[in-house]
Amino acid sequence: MKKNRLIWGLMITLPLVIGGLGCKKFLDRKPLTSTLDDLNQGKVEASVFGLYSILRDYGGFSSLPWVDFQSIRDDDAQKGSDENDGREIVAEFETFQYSKDDWAPNTYWNDHYFLANQATNAIAYAEGATDPATLRNIGEASFFRAYCYFELVKTYGEIPIIRNQIVKTADAIQPKSTIDEVYAFIDEDLERAAQYLPLSSTEYGSNFVGRLTKGAANTMWAQTHLFRGNWARVTALCNEVIASGQYSLPEFSKIWEDGINYAGKNGPESIWEMQAYCGPNAATGGAINYWSYWGTCQGVRQGGTTIEWNLGWGWNTPTDKLESQWPESDPRKRKTILYSGQFDGGPAQGGFGATLPAYTNPSGTGGFSQKYWNKKVYSDPAMRAYTGYIDGNGGAYWINHRILRYADVYLMLAEASNELGDGATAAASLEKVRDRASGFLGAGRTVVPYIPFTTQEAMRTAIKNERRWEFAMEGYRFYDLVRWGDAQNELGSLGYTPRCKYYPIPQKAIDVSNGVLVQNPEW
Repeated sequence: MKKNRLIWGLMITLPLVIGGLGCKKFLDRKPLTSTLDDLNQGKVEASVFGLYSILRDYGGFSSLPWVDFQSIRDDDAQKGSDENDGREIVAEFETFQYSKDDWAPNTYWNDHYFLANQATNAIAYAEGATDPATLRNIGEASFFRAYCYFELVKTYGEIPIIRNQIVKTADAIQPKSTIDEVYAFIDEDLERAAQYLPLSSTEYGSNFVGRLTKGAANTMWAQTHLFRGNWARVTALCNEVIASGQYSLPEFSKIWEDGINYAGKNGPESIWEMQAYCGPNAATGGAINYWSYWGTCQGVRQGGTTIEWNLGWGWNTPTDKLESQWPESDPRKRKTILYSGQFDGGPAQGGFGATLPAYTNPSGTGGFSQKYWNKKVYSDPAMRAYTGYIDGNGGAYWINHRILRYADVYLMLAEASNELGDGATAAASLEKVRDRASGFLGAGRTVVPYIPFTTQEAMRTAIKNERRWEFAMEGYRFYDLVRWGDAQNELGSLGYTPRCKYYPIPQKAIDVSNGVLVQNPEW
């Protein structure tokens, strides 16, 4: 556990403000038009540490706005929580009545540009440096900026690129660039990141587990090419990550462990995680803690006097569609969906030997009536006792967000190989993930059985299904459906139309630009 502390202990000392506990806390952010004097990040490494802190603290990456855009827009996740808690989110993100001016969309846009611009500052501070440590810092900052622009281009399509530091307000007002121009900018950053980042985070020092690596740069770079259909580049980058020998696939439940020994954090499958930590009796000041709302915003929410089940805000819950369409024979189902009123399955299914409160269905009177919860953020009761955080405002502060996983490398390789006509590699790559899902039972198993290559279309369908089950509740599916051209089929009954591929740019960003920034054409 000690290995995770130092880097984040340094970060917590940076002057980043975390608001109150309500949804509106995400509006209290520095605006896109902040000047350099506002930033005051200090030297290069301190400014880079600040990037990790923003990732953990700001809602556009770590809490409700991230969940809204990335997860509940698909057909497998829904808002959850009390019906009166964020009621507007249902219309905006579940039924595709997108808003040009509301707290979640405004926060998502602002936070991504804020982090990107902070990364630009860090790169500028390091200009001309040649020493290895500073070049690694440049790699980290370049990765963060690429990450922000990748999320923005997926979400909005054409967007402004702010290449240089913001030293006066006018520097932040830029016209939109084309999608190809944005991806070219991302390529520049990821090429630099892959060049400068170390193969392992241990190269930063033994106390810096979780810092960015070459594998993270190449994995995200492969994702960007996946979205462009550049299949040869996807295969090359995925093969480079695999050949590095840095990663492996553990048993599925092990990925999500966040108990006292932190066994699941930064495990062998982890390529990039947002770091969070809480020590013993942290709630009463007994240890330094640098927590996140990531787990809390999705934790089981139960009203009344059952405080042991008031573990979070209850957002991002599975849908009936996900539960009914997911084969019961797939062990990942019971390790992903937590059922109200049922035994949690114990350690064999990622549980803790507890039975959840029953589903009550208050029939429109408010209350917490979810049938299912996201088990990937199910908080350990021993950890709650250890930290002293036991209720909905802190019942999962310590849970890391697993952003890039090794399973995605194999599934991207499978998809790209299939599109290139290499069925053998597609089947072998798919099998890596399916065999792990079965519990490593081997090719002759009947549980999550081996799928041989027969036709390109059959393999394409198998890969789509595999991504759905493997990454359920993790924010992949909406963007997968869009890039596959399947969104209308799967989401049309919820209100999706082709113009919903891209979200409208926040009206406030357009207003402050005095006409330089124009709205997306269909909005």
